[in-house]
Amino acid sequence: MLADVQAASDSRGVALDEVGIEGLRYPVLVADGQGAKRETVATAAMSVTLGPEVKGAHLSRFIEVLHGSREQLTCSTAVGLADELREHMGSASARVHLVFPYFLEREAPVTRSRAFVEYTCAVTVTSSGAGTQLMLSVEVPVTSVCPCSKAISDRGAHNQRGHITIEVKPSDRATDMWFDELIDIAEGAASSPVYALLKRPDERHVTMAGYDNPVFVEDMVRNVCQVLSASDRITAYRVRAVNDESIHKHAAYAAVSWTSPNGA
Repeated sequence: MLADVQAASDSRGVALDEVGIEGLRYPVLVADGQGAKRETVATAAMSVTLGPEVKGAHLSRFIEVLHGSREQLTCSTAVGLADELREHMGSASARVHLVFPYFLEREAPVTRSRAFVEYTCAVTVTSSGAGTQLMLSVEVPVTSVCPCSKAISDRGAHNQRGHITIEVKPSDRATDMWFDELIDIAEGAASSPVYALLKRPDERHVTMAGYDNPVFVEDMVRNVCQVLSASDRITAYRVRAVNDESIHKHAAYAAVSWTSPNGA
């Protein structure tokens, strides 16, 4: 029998908050808002706590648990993944963080031409004896037209591409919350969504629609907050908007965090 060095005892009396793996790229099937599965590649970071009496963690078990759950990533299966990791490793708590590109097929506004747009999404789950905590995160590319530039210019207004990041903690009853919903909220808060494919009639429409709906980064964050705060399916959130300014050397950003007073 081969020696199990990791399971050996340790006499230094130091408990570790995190022991695990990071930077692992792994293929997964992610559920989408239409009831289908989408193939993608996640970058995984997984960790557990380690008691002071244990020398090390069995890192191969992280891969075993992830591989067993790769066929359908949803809110419930992500929670199950963290719970299984904690139990399999015999630890007091476990954390799973998965980041991946998420593609949605989008229609151009006039010609209805279809193409995929990429969004960066993440699932973070912490499991302990006190329960589980789930966080969803999306980074959404958007376009914004500057209200100040429009107000002071005789012709036109400068616009730029930016992104809105939304992180939410769904309530226990919001098992159906997923990235599609958060992406729609972010795109609706900007002057215009970003499209992969636009024909000339689409480009004309997007340009004029954006000009008719100018927003600062402050406006985009507040627009998102209005929608999230009105939902009883979210117990906490953080929103951040960044513009890569087209006529300035710097970027502009705004951010806000919120937690429900009752935590429900």
